[in-house]
Amino acid sequence: MKVSVIIPVFNEKGTISEIIEKVRRTDIGEIKKEVIIVDDKSTDGTRELLKTLFNAKDEIKVIFHEKNRGKGAAIRTGFAESTGDIMMIQDADLELNPEEQPIMLKPIIEGKTKVVFGSRFLNKVEGINFLTFLGNKLFTFLTNLLYGAHITDVMTCYKVMTKEVVEKLVLRSDKFDIEPELAAKICKNGYKIYEVPVSYNPRKFNKGKKIRFSDSFPVLWALFKYRFID
Repeated sequence: MKVSVIIPVFNEKGTISEIIEKVRRTDIGEIKKEVIIVDDKSTDGTRELLKTLFNAKDEIKVIFHEKNRGKGAAIRTGFAESTGDIMMIQDADLELNPEEQPIMLKPIIEGKTKVVFGSRFLNKVEGINFLTFLGNKLFTFLTNLLYGAHITDVMTCYKVMTKEVVEKLVLRSDKFDIEPELAAKICKNGYKIYEVPVSYNPRKFNKGKKIRFSDSFPVLWALFKYRFID
């Protein structure tokens, strides 16, 4: 069995080396691991740094988008390049801890589910922006209402699913609307989302956090749109 860890990256020069090292050294037992990094046309020196890391660590696969397309496009590229039996999305910003990979994988390994979301809100969260918190609550409520899910954190960046699940998902989103699209289409294909609590270290906007208030509108539209179309 092998897990593909997909890391979408855009302008994360300050964290990319650390995230790669943490992902590489996290022990997931007998499961093989491949790391697929998709750089979405970073402009802060991340690309140049990744080229150095790639030369030094040949077990890491790095893909460079030739233009900035968005997080959703980077995730879709990562899925297409993955060869694992299980696919894990791991953001590069260190808001979520790579050392919790075994927690995320355990329900799938034990045969309890084929999809796991790491919920930031099953634990106590401190320091989160109020509007971010409120928006996520709204998006999660609508996901549960429209798709019959029972989750607490639809916008979590920590998502794991089997290859079987991924192969049934026809994904279209290029931006942050990939998060609700993933949840919507997982549910529409009849899979139950299993949540596990994960730690969360929220980053401030002045420290590089990417998602903005304006991103809420495509997210809302995606939730309603994918209820009625594939």
